Amino acid sequence: MRPYFEKLEPFGKDLTEGQKKSGEQNVKEIREVEKTVAEAIEAVKNAGIPAEKIKKRGQMTVWERIEYLIDPGTWCPLHTLYDPLFNEEGTTGVIDGLAKINGKWAVVIGFDNKVMAGAWIAGQADNQLRVTDMAKRLHVPLVWLVNCSGVKLPEQEEVYANRRGNGTTFFRHAELEKVGVPILAGIYGTNPAGGGYQGISPTMLIAHKDANIAVGGGGIVSGMSPKGYFDMEGAEQLIEATRHFKEVPPGSVPIHHNETGFFKEVYDTEQGVLDALKKYMDMMPAYDPAFFRVAEPKEPRFPGEDLDYLVAFNQKRSYNFDEVLSRIFDNSEHMEFRPGYGPEVYTGLAKIDGFLVGFIGNRQGFLGAKYPEYADYMGIGGKLYRQGLIKMNEFVTLCGRDRVPIVWFQDTSGIDVGDIAEKAELLALGQSLIYSIEQTDVPMICVVLRKGTAAAHYIMGGPTANNHNAFTLGTPMTEIYVMHGETAAAASFARRLVKEKDAGRPLEPVIDKMNELVKEYYEKSRPVYCAKRGFVDEIVSLPLLRKYIAAFAGCSYQNPTSICPQNHMMIPRIIKG
Repeated sequence: MRPYFEKLEPFGKDLTEGQKKSGEQNVKEIREVEKTVAEAIEAVKNAGIPAEKIKKRGQMTVWERIEYLIDPGTWCPLHTLYDPLFNEEGTTGVIDGLAKINGKWAVVIGFDNKVMAGAWIAGQADNQLRVTDMAKRLHVPLVWLVNCSGVKLPEQEEVYANRRGNGTTFFRHAELEKVGVPILAGIYGTNPAGGGYQGISPTMLIAHKDANIAVGGGGIVSGMSPKGYFDMEGAEQLIEATRHFKEVPPGSVPIHHNETGFFKEVYDTEQGVLDALKKYMDMMPAYDPAFFRVAEPKEPRFPGEDLDYLVAFNQKRSYNFDEVLSRIFDNSEHMEFRPGYGPEVYTGLAKIDGFLVGFIGNRQGFLGAKYPEYADYMGIGGKLYRQGLIKMNEFVTLCGRDRVPIVWFQDTSGIDVGDIAEKAELLALGQSLIYSIEQTDVPMICVVLRKGTAAAHYIMGGPTANNHNAFTLGTPMTEIYVMHGETAAAASFARRLVKEKDAGRPLEPVIDKMNELVKEYYEKSRPVYCAKRGFVDEIVSLPLLRKYIAAFAGCSYQNPTSICPQNHMMIPRIIKG
């Protein structure tokens, strides 16, 4: 198959000086959003007590632990801004992302020991479930840096119970181990109750000398009162018991290394624990990347910084999506699938870091006077029509057959509507695409380049594809809503306007409410808001998209659960004809 993959079709052009000049305002608007995102990230990094206080205790922060653990330059953070319940901490209390450790990809997550000593806080459970889902979908090791003081007791109802409470993580750990995904844990500090299960549920436990894991911590053991209430005598007993358990907490190294043997290894230094995790990562199952690469990796022929000039910040302006892709693919080459059919959608194969990946995305601009073929109106890029939906169904199904991971690029205003579109079966073809995705069983990610709108956001590999979507990225231009704010206001208040007009009453109060709804839609669709609510898993600058896609490809091909031999693949043969 080498002739198919070594040299693909080149595409893309250098930016002209005129394009750079006219794009300066575009870049400026992008930088303003990036500044807002950077400020929000900095607030998360500064959450909790100062880092200096942690260091005075002789400890490393979670950020320092991750930096020491991972291979330089490979960190792809995810869920940094995730805070779905907008809690007072401003963070879920865990930090996670993709990274290489000793040359192998892993999902890495650690408790932020600056925030209530790594306690369970509101929103954390869903963050942990996203991470375990990602490790399962990508079939790569999950590496935990455990430092969890248990439940934030004054808000226990936000974290302890419920179908997706923090305890669900331990079932997810068992599920990962059942399907052959190992979990490595480096354990620090005091980890009682839920923190104890965070420590015991992984596959391999590596502990710091001062670490402990226990069903109940000193505070629980010493806090039992047979009277059912506390008085002075009880308070004195509590003080004495607390002092004892502070000196000798339950489940310390002498118990879980010397007696139970749960701690596989124990180290005197924090770095020693991290070095041991690196050692065990060497033992993890992984193919040599050369086994799956179809060609030697090559950088795109055009700089990634061009993307800030190419992708229009103004949502009402179009741009050349193919030029965007040429800044992402290896050597700016691709194999487009059915280029003359369904022109509103790009589908094709390309190489990322030498690995074969399927790409699907929305093209922009006018599509010609005779398209869509079933209607007497002109098609506009970003909207989905019959041919485009059929083409995506075909391509997704073939990617599943050939075991090719898929990257979706969304910039969509939705699916064509009206009786003409209904007669063209668009409703059913959209659901058919969901079925096609569900039956493929290959990893996918989604990039909401600009608009993620209406049902198109679902059917184009969005985060609702729970069994397939490993993660979703946003950009400084991302907006996600069921429809544009102006459209929503018109849909919500049109009948009210008619009623007020017919009654001879003033329209201004209704118009004011319409404008309030437009403003609310705008504020609740901005990139930082989308990241906090979890509509996207991270906001990424455009030039960094290739890095994340390369990480996804590397994970997908590191230890796949099924393989299609290259000489059995059909997509390149179908493209060539």
